[in-house]
Amino acid sequence: MNLIFTGGGTGGHLVIALSLAEKAREQGHKVMFIGSTSGQDRQWFGNSTLFDEVHFLDTTGVVNKSGFGKLVALWKVFKALLQSRTLIRTFKADAVVSVGGFSAAPAAMAAVATGTPLYIHEQNAVTGKLNRLLRPYAKRFFSSYEEGENHCDYPVNSRYFENSRIRDSIKTVIFLGGSQGAKFINDLALEIAPWLRDKGIHIIHQCGLKEEERVRAAYHDLGIPAEVYGFTTQIAELCERSDFAISRSGASTLWELCAAKIPAFYIPFPYAAADHQYHNARYIIDHNAGWCERQSDGLLLKLQEAIESDIGAKSEALGKLIAPNGAAHIIEKIEKR
Repeated sequence: MNLIFTGGGTGGHLVIALSLAEKAREQGHKVMFIGSTSGQDRQWFGNSTLFDEVHFLDTTGVVNKSGFGKLVALWKVFKALLQSRTLIRTFKADAVVSVGGFSAAPAAMAAVATGTPLYIHEQNAVTGKLNRLLRPYAKRFFSSYEEGENHCDYPVNSRYFENSRIRDSIKTVIFLGGSQGAKFINDLALEIAPWLRDKGIHIIHQCGLKEEERVRAAYHDLGIPAEVYGFTTQIAELCERSDFAISRSGASTLWELCAAKIPAFYIPFPYAAADHQYHNARYIIDHNAGWCERQSDGLLLKLQEAIESDIGAKSEALGKLIAPNGAAHIIEKIEKR
């Protein structure tokens, strides 16, 4: 089969495109990526040897624009749609797989316009505007939060499953603010750090490049030997050594922690579109497998209570929410058409 993967803008979308394309390539399929000149698409796949072809079209987000800016953005999407239609035909695509984000709009709509089967993977518990618009035209809609035929296991790197274990005591905590870091979580980490030290709990902290110098200096002043990372590609290895997480609740991070069976105290990013990080975390909470609190003052006591609780049951519950080989199973369903 000839498969086109489209979408991106942010790493959360692109990691899904990467996982699915890798599995498709392993199965002997030809793969193309269509993304945008904006966002992180080119950083991820500009020099990729995974895809047979990569194309970055001149598009920007539409929903965050107003007035004339929105009209310009829509015009760019329309031009990119025409380009995508040509790419679909010249590549002789058997299917277009959208992973969401503004980068996906031209190729996903071109798939509908050309009658090419469209498959959609939705990362979050709240369906994005583009995916909601195109879902009625998709041959298949994949979600890890829905039950029934649409349900899929989230595509997570196999390392998280290979190194998973039931956590029943806490020797190390990891703070995760996402690739850009989160000042609120950084400040909370520094506030609770002396308490963790007194309990003999080691700290691993991914704080974001902009905050790295400040956070590193603060731990030094406190006399606490925390492991501090501005940005790292070794999150899987750090998670292997961790027993408890304090984290934002972007989809990829949430499901990686789930696969590793690491109980987490989620603090959703309050300005996420449609409050999707809160709803992502609620899925875990509704299955009694973690904690979730809104970003606000006074979280220290609640976090301490969570760390001192019996985490074994929650760690075990996490393992029941996701199974390995999510990407492979999605590709299998696309192959069956």
